[in-house]
This record gives sequence, structure tokens and C-alpha cells, in this order.
Amino acid sequence: MSAQQNQIQPWYREPWPWLVMSGPAIVVVAGVITAVIAFRTSDGLVADDYYKQGLGINQILKRDEKALAMGLTAELLFSPGRERIRVTLSEPKRGETRGAEALHLSLLHPTQAGRDREISLKPLAPGLYEAALPPQGSGTWRLQLEDRSAGWRLVGAWRSSQDRVTLGTTVPGVATAGGAK
Repeated sequence: MSAQQNQIQPWYREPWPWLVMSGPAIVVVAGVITAVIAFRTSDGLVADDYYKQGLGINQILKRDEKALAMGLTAELLFSPGRERIRVTLSEPKRGETRGAEALHLSLLHPTQAGRDREISLKPLAPGLYEAALPPQGSGTWRLQLEDRSAGWRLVGAWRSSQDRVTLGTTVPGVATAGGAK
């Protein structure tokens, strides 16, 4: 061995300390990135008033049950270009009144609340309503049809490839879909 090879190098010139320190350094960087993501993004599914919302579910279910008791069904027809929607609402059972001069339709995106659409349906004739449909994009949407006074509600799902959906079945809150293309 030569005297030059025997010479001790400073620690920072050795590969082993750097290899040992790289693991904890990677973990610290990943932790900082995770913290930044957590603080910048919203927890959209977490509500501050979850208890009140839980109590309100019973009110919403009563609206579904009222629509069922009234025997209401609705057929939603979408124009080929998806720029218009026409709703045919069934006659309520004897002794009940529809009580709606206009209807309210909500197109709810399952994961992104910012893409939700609210539509006011104008009456064309008794039981027949129509409105312009804003662009909504493709995918599956949750539909919620109700009268202006929020006395009853029909809900269901719609795939944007379908040209018709029927709301109102024997089970409140469940929809049947038809006319898939």
C-alpha cells in the first residue's frame, strides 16, 4: 500500500454516510409534500355540522315517502344533443295534488360538487315540463326532481349516454333507467 492510499478522507467524501442519510431525508421531503397537499386541498366529504345533517336525513326520507304515497313517477327525456330536457310527471293518486307550477331538477356529480347543475323546469302543459340543459359532461349523474315547496322528491341516476330515465319506483330513493344508447 502506498502512503497516498492510506490517507484518511473526510467523512463527506465517503459514500456510506450519504447512503445512510438519504433514507431519512427522503422521508422528511415526502412528509413536507404530504403536508402541503393536505393543507391545500379540501376535505369535501367532511361536514362541520354532520350531526344536524344526520338528523335532516329523516326529513329527506319523508319527502321520498310522500312521493311514493302520491304515486308519482317522472319520465325524463333528453334531446339527442343533450341541450334540452323534457319531464313528464304522472298524475298523483286520487285526493292528492301535484302542487307544482314549476319543478326543480338537480344534476349532482357523484364526486365533484363544483360540477353540480340546478335546473328550473317550466310547465308546458299539465304534467309536462321542459328546460334548457346546461353542458354537464359525460359520466353518471345523480338526479333529484322536486317541487318548489320541497314537499316531495324523486331521485335516481342517469348515465349521460341515456336518452331517458324513469324516476319513481316502489322503493323511495331508487330509480329505474331506460333507453340506454
